[in-house]
Amino acid sequence: MLKIEQDLDRFKQIVRGKIKKNLKKYISSGEMIGRQGKDLISIPVPQIDTPHFTYGKNPKQGVGQGKGNPGDPAPGQEGNGSQAGDAPGQHILEVDISMEELAELLGEELELPRITPKDSSELQTIKTNYSSIYRSGPDSLIHRKRTYKQALKRQILMGQYRPDNPVILPAREDRRYRSWSEEHLPESKAAIIYMMDVSGSMGAKQKEIVRLTSFWIDTWIRSQYKGLEVRYIIHDAVAREVDQNRFYHTRESGGTIISSALELCQKLIDEELDPSLYNIYAFHFSDGDNWSAKDTTKCLEVLENQLLPKLNLFGYGQVDSEYGSGQFLQDLEGKFQGQKENLVTARIEDKEKIIDCIKIFLGKGR
Repeated sequence: MLKIEQDLDRFKQIVRGKIKKNLKKYISSGEMIGRQGKDLISIPVPQIDTPHFTYGKNPKQGVGQGKGNPGDPAPGQEGNGSQAGDAPGQHILEVDISMEELAELLGEELELPRITPKDSSELQTIKTNYSSIYRSGPDSLIHRKRTYKQALKRQILMGQYRPDNPVILPAREDRRYRSWSEEHLPESKAAIIYMMDVSGSMGAKQKEIVRLTSFWIDTWIRSQYKGLEVRYIIHDAVAREVDQNRFYHTRESGGTIISSALELCQKLIDEELDPSLYNIYAFHFSDGDNWSAKDTTKCLEVLENQLLPKLNLFGYGQVDSEYGSGQFLQDLEGKFQGQKENLVTARIEDKEKIIDCIKIFLGKGR
């Protein structure tokens, strides 16, 4: 490895260390999401700068020359801070990191276990291997090296090869062609269904917490599967499927009927997301208010009898709100505490608690 490559590799390790050290801060900040591209994400990393020379501006005077008292400013640096200065400040280096690397750092920082997809033998991908050689085939698959060797061998055996004039002329019988074989491999796909209460009690602060939490859940699960489908459901008293933009920016003023979201989630799975083909993850975010105890009973029945048997994981995140009672979290834990391995709950008091929620949701490796 060249010296410059060693230096570059070392610099990348320094950057990686800085990102990992500040990952908790990035998790609770929406800054990274706004810098996300198709495959890379830009991260502002403070206190790192590439090495460079800085030239002085005052060759006649310098620190330590002439009279002065402790605390006096160096020549050329007088000022009371009321005007613009010319001294360098803290440099922030913006680096690009792939989503795969970001997921790896997230897994290391939170000590997340790798997800073990359930067996999905019905969903297969075909892998083509060109590993065989045949005497016939299309000209596009001719194996030139094997053809040349066969022609050389034939001319040597027949005494036609002349070292002083090594001309190799392949005959038709010398031609060799590549051939393929197909290998059927099982493949796992995943689907995430996000559900969010958008009633009047869920404000902009609560939605920002949901947005950040969803981004990091997405980042980790996407790194574990080749294919990922994401669906979004919002609800107040009525649930509806929407796109990502409307999911994060819609606010209603009606009441809350949580069962409407769970029933629509069940309908999506039954009609479009076959559990034998998909590993399905469902996450519901709310402030814990529900319209009635009767609807809460209905929610628990839908979860127990319809959703949980089909899901890899159901995560309920309760976002604290000054208008929310938080009762639904108590009802869930009272019904399922310790009974269903694929049901997890978390209380998200503020942005600082997002990292704890992610670890609770993803810490079982389901």
